[in-house]
This record gives sequence, C-alpha cells and structure tokens, in this order.
Amino acid sequence: MNVAVIFAGGIGSRMNARERPKQFLELHGKAIIIHTIELFDNHPDIDKIVVVCVRDWIDYLKELLVKFNIRKVVEIVPGGETGQLSIFNGLEAAARHLPDDSVVLIHDGVRPLITPQTITDNITLVKKNGSAITTAPTVETFVVVDGEMSVTSIPERNSSKLAKAPQSFILSDILGVHRQARKDGVRNAIDSCTLMNMYNKKLSLVEGPIENIKITTKTDYFIYRAIFESRENSQIL
Repeated sequence: MNVAVIFAGGIGSRMNARERPKQFLELHGKAIIIHTIELFDNHPDIDKIVVVCVRDWIDYLKELLVKFNIRKVVEIVPGGETGQLSIFNGLEAAARHLPDDSVVLIHDGVRPLITPQTITDNITLVKKNGSAITTAPTVETFVVVDGEMSVTSIPERNSSKLAKAPQSFILSDILGVHRQARKDGVRNAIDSCTLMNMYNKKLSLVEGPIENIKITTKTDYFIYRAIFESRENSQIL
C-alpha cells in the first residue's frame, strides 16, 4: 500500500502572515494545504493520507477536509518541537494504519505544484530501489561557505541537484531511522533524506519539475499564484 505523510506543522514565520499559518493562506478560495492534499487524494495509487498539522489549526483543517470532500485522510496529528519530530509523529500515525512494507511519500503541505507523474515516479522507484528523493536541476551556481562567510568550494553544477519533495521510502526503513535518531539525540535533521544519509542509507533520485517550489516567502506565494493561474488558463484554452 502507499501512504502520503503531509507536513503542515510550521507557523510560517518567514511568510510573515499575520492571521494564519502559511499553509492556510488561500488561492481562489482554497487553502494551500488543500491544494496539496488534493494531489494525493486524487491519485489512484495513494491509498491513505496522514497530515501533520499545527495543533491549534487541526479542527479547522478537519472542516476543510469535509468542505472539499477529501476522502483519504485517515489521521491528523499535531506537529512536534522540530520539523524532524513532526515527521516522526506522522510516520508513527502511518504505521498505525498501514503495514511495514508500505511506501510512504513524505511531502510538504506548502509544496502544491508537483505533478501526478512525480507521485507515480516516487512510488515506482521506491519499489525498485527502496528510496526516492525528488530533485530538480541546479540552474544557477551555488557556493559552500564557512562560518566567516568565506567561500570554501564551488560544486560542479552537473554533479549537483536540489533536493525537494516528495521524499519517499519503505515505511519500516524510514521509521526505523527516525527511531534510531531519537535514541541518538538527533532532533533537528533538515529533512528525511538528510537523516537517511546520516545513517548511510542508499538514496535514489527522481527528476521532478523545476516549478516544484516550497512556499516559504511572499515571493514564493506570488510565483505559485502565477504558475497555478497559468495552468488553469492553459486547460481552458
């Protein structure tokens, strides 16, 4: 079976949204988190969905799920003290509903521009190799710096990728690594592929769309709106 664990546990401080967390900002009358969840709810290969949500907004999210007829969400759990611990909460919930050998796709609630093909490719690659990290090509040069902001290296662009989401694994594999990390006192891994890499687990890559952005700032939101409306217009035309 295949399950999506969707992380919507942040408060969006960099967005500077005054009234609500960034995942609940609306576009065309629908919250960003619902746009994201719908991608998985409508995908024929996704069996169940678990959402990790800001505790104070869980009841509101439940109302939205009913309003927009979301059918596959089986549990909503509160976020933890860090992003890593929030994902752990979601994985534990997934394990309550699905067998250990299920494929789990871990995705950001504020990353609503993936495609159905990206979801399919993640599932296919996990079944083949045990992991699938959605990536995008690096289209600009980036540099590595030290604590004094001096450049220490400039990686070759053709040997670099941007890690995005979904990041997908066999449920027992990623949950086992998360449990070991908790025992080892690791609490703040930036994402699941970083955590898997820390424990020397093999990671395979899925090439995803460049527009698969994470909506973190106001600029991201405006880019998202432009891409969303462009897609809508192209369907009409």
